[in-house]
Amino acid sequence: LSTSRSHSVGIKHASYIPLHIRFCKRSMDIFGAFVGLAILAVLLPFIAVAIKLNSPGPIIFSQRRLGISRNGVNSLFNVHKFRTMVTDAEKLTGPVLAQENDPRITKVGHFLRRTRIDELPQFWNVLVGEMSLVGPRPERPELLESLNSRYPLFSDRTDEVKPGITGFAQVEMTYQQAAYQVYGKMAYDSAYAVSLSSFSSWIKMDIWVLAKTLYVALAGHGQ
Repeated sequence: LSTSRSHSVGIKHASYIPLHIRFCKRSMDIFGAFVGLAILAVLLPFIAVAIKLNSPGPIIFSQRRLGISRNGVNSLFNVHKFRTMVTDAEKLTGPVLAQENDPRITKVGHFLRRTRIDELPQFWNVLVGEMSLVGPRPERPELLESLNSRYPLFSDRTDEVKPGITGFAQVEMTYQQAAYQVYGKMAYDSAYAVSLSSFSSWIKMDIWVLAKTLYVALAGHGQ
């Protein structure tokens, strides 16, 4: 999937992330993925039973998402999550962003989202290199054209940056319900990209995001 872009944001270019930061970030991703998959292995039987008892349909939900972007071209991958919505949730609406208090979300799904447990299968995406622990939210390719037309430079969020299970924007903001929130999301994602230019700013940013994600999960403030 290619995107047409004639502008760049700040320092973002093909080599703005130093090699040693790329190595350290990937090493952290691999370690975190093994820890996350170990937790998944313990919780999987209980989560699977809860999902099946609550609503018919698959346990794991896979969906096409936009990956890292290089030279204006986005990679594509299948993101994996525990199913939190009714089966065929978009049969009548088509591809749409999830909303707060979305009626398509099941009762078990609400719990999985609040605790971020629904994200656990994505540790596999991290392990194989499609995602990172921390990064911009992976968007749906069906929505990219509309988002790019309404919000210039939206695609630049993933220039040389893998999408993340969690991210600066995810822990600081809620659902994208209005224009100012989307621009705010873009600002947070760009701030994260800038942090990758030095080791100290990157490690402080990742530790902050991961710590706040843990707090959100334990407090049940996820969405």
